[in-house]
Amino acid sequence: MEKQNIRIINLPALRVASFYAFSASPEMDAWEKMVVWAKAHSCWHEPPATRIFGFNNPDPSTGSPNYGYEYWLSLGPDVQSDSELQVKEFSGGLYGVLRCGVPEGGPYDIIGSTWGELVKWLESSHYKPGNHQCLEEHLTRFDSNDRGFVLDLLIPINE
Repeated sequence: MEKQNIRIINLPALRVASFYAFSASPEMDAWEKMVVWAKAHSCWHEPPATRIFGFNNPDPSTGSPNYGYEYWLSLGPDVQSDSELQVKEFSGGLYGVLRCGVPEGGPYDIIGSTWGELVKWLESSHYKPGNHQCLEEHLTRFDSNDRGFVLDLLIPINE
C-alpha cells in the first residue's frame, strides 16, 4: 500500500440519527429505513450534503448469514429524538482514510480487501490504533439498483 493513498483526518463531533438492521442483508435493510425516515422528515439530501456513515454491528460470524449494520445520518440541532428515531452524539476523532470504489454489480469483497489494506497500513505506520468507532462514509448513494458506489473507509488512530 502506497502511503499517499491514505489521508489523515480529524473527524469533527457529529449529531446523528441511527438506523439499524440485523439480517442477511443489513446494509440494504438499514439504508431503506434511513431513506424512508429522512424523506418523511425533510432530512434527505444526497451525499455529500448529508453525511452518511455505516459500520457492522455486530460483525458477521462464521456459520450465520445474519449480522448487523448501523447507519448514521448527520443531523442539524433542530431534529429531536422520538419513538421512531434514536439520536446519538458522536465525539469524532483522528482517522486514517482510504477510498474504496465498488463497481456496478460488485464484487463487494473489495470492501473487505480495502479494509485489509488499511489495517496493514496502520500496523506499519507510526500511529496507534484508536478506540473510537471504525466507519464507512458513503460518498455516493447506495441502493437496490446496484449501480456501484464509493466509500471512504475510516480506521481510528491515535498519535
